[in-house]
Amino acid sequence: MSQIRKIVLTGGPCAGKTTALVRVIEHFTSLGFKVFTIPEVPTLFSQAGVDYTTPNRGFFYEEEKATLLTQLELEDHFARMAEASGMPAIIVCDRGTMDISAYMEPALWDRLTKDVGTTTPELRDERYDAVLHLVSAADGAEQFYTTANNKERRESSDEEGLRMARELDKKVIAAWTGHPHLRVINNHENFEAKIHRVLKEISNVLGLAQPITEERKYVVEITGTVPDAIESDIVQTYLSSDPNTESRLRQRTWEGKCVYVLTTKTRISENEQVETERQITSNVYHSLLQQADPYRHTIRKHRMSFIWKGQYFEVDSFKEPINNLVILETKGVEDTEQVRFPPFIKVVKDITANTSYYNYNLALR
Repeated sequence: MSQIRKIVLTGGPCAGKTTALVRVIEHFTSLGFKVFTIPEVPTLFSQAGVDYTTPNRGFFYEEEKATLLTQLELEDHFARMAEASGMPAIIVCDRGTMDISAYMEPALWDRLTKDVGTTTPELRDERYDAVLHLVSAADGAEQFYTTANNKERRESSDEEGLRMARELDKKVIAAWTGHPHLRVINNHENFEAKIHRVLKEISNVLGLAQPITEERKYVVEITGTVPDAIESDIVQTYLSSDPNTESRLRQRTWEGKCVYVLTTKTRISENEQVETERQITSNVYHSLLQQADPYRHTIRKHRMSFIWKGQYFEVDSFKEPINNLVILETKGVEDTEQVRFPPFIKVVKDITANTSYYNYNLALR
């Protein structure tokens, strides 16, 4: 069986998905991959006469049911074609199943998944190798926000339209929260940097060697309420491993649900490493715990993830083995860019590239 990876490219309105898809096709085709792209089903349906704004609730339900079924059918058909190609293949979905849930009430989504014979965990966690969320230009790059490139888009470019776009952006992230390889792609002063991050994240999924980069990190104090944060509790255990390899288990719990992930980083040169990440079952997780590194403590921390002015942040409040330590980490902010710290965060110390603050070293006994 050929290697096949299925990736969702999603995001809020005017996030740059169309441009990113073109670059993904060009870049990975040149590396010898067969790249399939599945078009955005709601856009196809809207162009065919479907009205997602209808007040007729029965009609709306049948539209959304047809949208989900079509999405599933397309993905399954493309998976069979990718397998038949005999080549290493990438299937890139222009939005995926969980995007549909962002446009309806939770009770209606539950009814829909039951009627189709599936569940949210199956659709969100088990169908895709990665979910890349491109932040809407309405959040932090307002000068580039436009509705001209998609006549089916309902959000206008005035202040109310920008507010609606930001709100939808956060709903889409919330819908995908729980996927073990959800990555939020920031807006940048240079759009090329956003595209580069997309290509880098897909390369990681494919197990391609990548330059070792340092995300910008800070010891901080939280001085106010963090708005629209997604909160979770993380238990992180390092495993005994070979030299130049770091293996860790992570249990992430939010809203009473748990996801288990095994991550391995192998340094292949001074400046490059291969990072692999895969979701595992609870049974495998507890079995692998027996291989825990005896020289390292288990790390426990509470995480708040949020977007502020187009930049994505994670704030970890450590509980064990060290307490009263709060670290903010940026995601994908370029060295040449200014970090847009929110007013509820007080920076105490810049610890970027300070190895003593790496989780791997904080865990040392």
